[in-house]
Amino acid sequence: MGWLALPGVGYLSLVFALPLVFLLATSLRATDGGFSLDGYTAFFSDAYHLTVIWNTVKIAGIVTGICLLIGYPVAFAMARASLAVQGLMFLVLILPLSVGVVVKSFAWTILLRSNGLLNMTLMKLGLIDDPLKLLFNERGLVITAVHVFLPFMVLPIFTVARQIDRRLTDAAATLGAGAMYKFRHVVWPLSVPGVITGCTFVFSMAVSMYVIPALVVGDRFQTLPALVARAYLFMRDRQAGSTMAVVLLAMAVLIVLISSWLARRVDARLGSAHKGTS
Repeated sequence: MGWLALPGVGYLSLVFALPLVFLLATSLRATDGGFSLDGYTAFFSDAYHLTVIWNTVKIAGIVTGICLLIGYPVAFAMARASLAVQGLMFLVLILPLSVGVVVKSFAWTILLRSNGLLNMTLMKLGLIDDPLKLLFNERGLVITAVHVFLPFMVLPIFTVARQIDRRLTDAAATLGAGAMYKFRHVVWPLSVPGVITGCTFVFSMAVSMYVIPALVVGDRFQTLPALVARAYLFMRDRQAGSTMAVVLLAMAVLIVLISSWLARRVDARLGSAHKGTS
């Protein structure tokens, strides 16, 4: 029955695998027509490129961490809510996904400007005296990215949270466990698979985002996807663009490999713990 998978494998190979092979070949192409690592040597020997990589990873990490802090309690609130409230929360969470990233980014530029709704509200409440600078800097980028990527953190954690048996925490409470002990030793270990999945989704998308930094920050804060676009669109340097694209792809693949390794370790620990209690 394996032949039934051939159409899907062929389509994925044609649409995804083949372009990646061409991308890698272009990044390795030398000026004399052969293959060389000169593109990668030039890229990693430039301190500016290393700074851009650090900026990209740093922003992705901050966005992922904030999404986790906000999304974790939201996911459990959804899992414990009634069906009516759960449906409403789903609507609020998923409805923004129907709006394009460009539209949402433009909307945030309006909200975050000096005379925007956020600054005007804070000033009327007396919380600030002068408008905060929230555009063309990292703060605005983080705020916008968190809004765009938050659903991708909430949904995986919610899927796991709704499968956690509430009787486990009740049993721990009857044995004298406090709230923090129940969270650390019961709820958190069981929810880690959802956390790993959500962090992988958010980090992978945040590390490769281009539209949000281009609209919210511009050229004042460079990320690796912006350099890839500039190499292709403005400099017309296909080798440099392919080299940076391969580096970005390698970062995304590394994230997936690390998350898969963590997921296997968590599954193994949960499996051994289940055998020990049975």
